[in-house]
Amino acid sequence: MSELLKNKVSIVTGGGSGIGKSIASIFAASGSKIYLFDINEDQGTSTCDEINKSGGNAEFIYCNIADPVNVKKAVEKALENESRIDILVNNAGISHVGNIEQTTTEDMDKLFNVNVKGMFHVTKEIIPQMVKSGGGVILNLASIVAKVGIAERFAYTMTKGAVLSMTLSIAKDYIDKNIRCNCICPARVHTPFVDDYLAKNYSGREEEVFENLSKFQPIGRMGKPDEIAKFALFLCSDDSSFITGATYDIDGGVMNLR
Repeated sequence: MSELLKNKVSIVTGGGSGIGKSIASIFAASGSKIYLFDINEDQGTSTCDEINKSGGNAEFIYCNIADPVNVKKAVEKALENESRIDILVNNAGISHVGNIEQTTTEDMDKLFNVNVKGMFHVTKEIIPQMVKSGGGVILNLASIVAKVGIAERFAYTMTKGAVLSMTLSIAKDYIDKNIRCNCICPARVHTPFVDDYLAKNYSGREEEVFENLSKFQPIGRMGKPDEIAKFALFLCSDDSSFITGATYDIDGGVMNLR
């Protein structure tokens, strides 16, 4: 078991499934106490149970990141037993398929409230705690769509572009407070969301569409949640203490090889 995050305290949003679950699990295995924020109580509790049974230390806290009052309560609950928060991983988010004509005002508001304002709410609550305790690390999950055009992802692209920009702004504003802020931009990653999306929209053609989506990455497959989580571990550990204001593509060659 790694000790890269020994005695660290981490908050992982959207940690109940997919990439967030892998991040929470790998961080816990590396010595961090995990506070898992998620809107899905069943998934969040199940993930924490798995982590704790494996010898880690994780606690689930219900949190709707789109609600600033709820976020404040969730952070306060985490701090009841902690003197500091060392690491924040802003992973929670939702997706949307459609071009601008297919995107409603309600769609835009929903995506913005979760993916942009949600990250804002959580980070705004955590940063004062990091300043008070002498520093910390913030890692934001964006997407390659923040930097390259992908068909029918208008609203989602808007939000991930904002995540990338907020990353740079936070890194600049808090570099003298010993707070590092970086961003990961994955291409397609095989998570339960992908399987649910295929079942909902391509019933009977799941394997065919999955193969086409996989081939979008020049490497010939989708990423794995653990591959994202292992890089997140590095960026949130002291091994990356010279890295801030950086954005990393984890994309199977999409950005440079297509």
